[in-house]
Amino acid sequence: MLYRGIEVTYESIREWCQKFGQQYANQLRRQRPFIADKWHLDEVVVTIKKQQYYLWRAVDAEGNVLDVLLQRHRDTRAAERFFRKLLKKQGFVPRVIVTDKLKSYAAAKKQLMKRVEHRQHKGLNNRAENSHQPTRIRERRMRRFKSPGQAQRFLSAFGPIRDHFHPKQHQLTAIALSPTITPTI
Repeated sequence: MLYRGIEVTYESIREWCQKFGQQYANQLRRQRPFIADKWHLDEVVVTIKKQQYYLWRAVDAEGNVLDVLLQRHRDTRAAERFFRKLLKKQGFVPRVIVTDKLKSYAAAKKQLMKRVEHRQHKGLNNRAENSHQPTRIRERRMRRFKSPGQAQRFLSAFGPIRDHFHPKQHQLTAIALSPTITPTI
């Protein structure tokens, strides 16, 4: 744009992100070719204005963020609300869910997803635990989230957009990882 003589400020870019970010994230979700039937669920504490909130996150077996929800509580009702939102957005019930040992997951699963296999183990849920890291980095860079609404809006768009622009290292070929390697035929 600068090449064409158009100067854009950081504020303009921020406003464009607020206006078009969620729409772009929704398009990326719709274009996703496949969602694995094994979901990893986890929650993490986020402090906003000196109050604790819980960021619930669902990740598929490939590490793609399926959905996030920011809530004040970490009980069965909160888990049920997260499950309902997740099922409505994905449109299908998974084969397996993997969680940590929080009892709220089992109680909510018993009511909403009776036939789904539930694996509770501390070490099995690393896929969801690792998906929190980019959020934590971004949270520090933004110097904390300013309000729960701002955090929910940002995080629901941030996951799919980050997955799109930062591909998983384990899914790339050796040639794509190292620009110095040239293929020989």
